[in-house]
Amino acid sequence: MKHQRRQLLAAAAALAAAPLLRAQPAFPSRGLRIVVPNAAGGAADITARTVAQKIAGPLGQSVVVENKPSAGGIVAGELVARAEPDGHTMLLISSGTAVSAALFKALPFDTQKDFAPVSLLATFDLCIAVSESGRFKTLADLLAYGRANPGKLNIGTPQVGTTQNLAAELFKSSAGIEAQVVPFNGTPPVITALRGGEIDAMVDILGPLMPQITSKALRPLAVLGGARAPQLPDVPAAREAGGSLASFNVSSWNGLAVPARTPPEVVARLAREVQAALAQPDVKQRLAELNLTAQGSTPAQAAAQLDADTRRWSEVIARAKIPRQ
Repeated sequence: MKHQRRQLLAAAAALAAAPLLRAQPAFPSRGLRIVVPNAAGGAADITARTVAQKIAGPLGQSVVVENKPSAGGIVAGELVARAEPDGHTMLLISSGTAVSAALFKALPFDTQKDFAPVSLLATFDLCIAVSESGRFKTLADLLAYGRANPGKLNIGTPQVGTTQNLAAELFKSSAGIEAQVVPFNGTPPVITALRGGEIDAMVDILGPLMPQITSKALRPLAVLGGARAPQLPDVPAAREAGGSLASFNVSSWNGLAVPARTPPEVVARLAREVQAALAQPDVKQRLAELNLTAQGSTPAQAAAQLDADTRRWSEVIARAKIPRQ
């Protein structure tokens, strides 16, 4: 009798739960959006739009891109952190997201707790370059000068706290040289200063430097990632210099994340569709035209990348005594 009663109770509970189960909509149940913390037309925006177009078909819904540029990506980050955690709102994250988490004292969201990374999208190289008419012809030349003349080498970068700026700080400390890292208001002023002889070298993302390199105005001494860049196969990676630079590996990246507490199965579905999109030849080609390398990942790998960069840039900021904002 007790056994029959338990069976009846279990059946009643299952029936009561059935409407709730049926009420859960299949994913996706409406259009999706990718919030980009950069202005329209740049590499980040084009990457997001390229991927959005490719995943819309398999998902059976439109995927639109919303540009919400602001310092540190704060506006876009807050918008997504507060969005419904159902997978319909995604955030374009990047190495800049990790920098912001390390640099800003107070953000309206917790980068580690409020987002669930979905996948990486692409990586892009950083480069150390000099004027073609300058004194340095190789990375060895620059390192030798820096070590023989402590404090006299000037390396220009975009603004304080950018990935490029922090990469330059990490490069000089890893190489064991005393150098001045000189921030400018963006890339064009750095190029102008370098070509005018006001600084000795610069560190920046490779893409904006390619026109200067191909026109023989700038000479790339090394890329800062773990391997040579596809665009510059004859230019060594900095780690090829050996010694204290043997394990040097710094590159920029971008990816996608959703609000924390998004169901794992939804995150997994998005990751699969993104990975499939990035594997398509036309997507790889489009990103290569932007000097990016398509690179999908699992959610766990994307989360590990974000965590590792946040720790690394926190250490660089502290060591360089860069004031937190």
